[in-house]
Amino acid sequence: MRRIRLDRIDCRILRNLLMDGRMTNVELARRVGISAPPCLRRVRALEEAGIIRGYHADLAPEALGYTVTVFAQVGLSSQADADLKAFERLVATWPEVREAHMLAGETDFLLKVLAPDWDSYQRFLSEKLTPAPNVSHVKSALMLHLSKSEPGVPIPEQLADGSHLQHQPKATVTTS
Repeated sequence: MRRIRLDRIDCRILRNLLMDGRMTNVELARRVGISAPPCLRRVRALEEAGIIRGYHADLAPEALGYTVTVFAQVGLSSQADADLKAFERLVATWPEVREAHMLAGETDFLLKVLAPDWDSYQRFLSEKLTPAPNVSHVKSALMLHLSKSEPGVPIPEQLADGSHLQHQPKATVTTS
């Protein structure tokens, strides 16, 4: 991965791809105000730099029979690095877990779990999650309603000081 500076055009490209990742390069170029060849070069550079990690379809869980979303707060008995990594590997094998976040504080992991119904979640909880090695406790929070879901990260029109965003692979985005 190489280091790149994000300018106003790059930010427009990112905002447009967040809204519609399936648009053609010609349409993207039109929307950001440049011709298609340099637009494609910029998109490829953003991909190579690791800023654009991939493209995916945004599926409606309920349309596919997943009517229950639960956030499971998991506490582990041990926070040793090997134990944390072992839990992460185990969670990666569970298809019903759609997100897993390691946290600092009382909760070690926050899992987003999709299930067809409450009974299915209860089975997952009692047959997989609770008996998993190193799990000491689980608190479940049933999602009642999704009020906001924005993909990606916020992309500013431009930075307050007029500078550009600078991307450093495997580091945080900083201003220059």
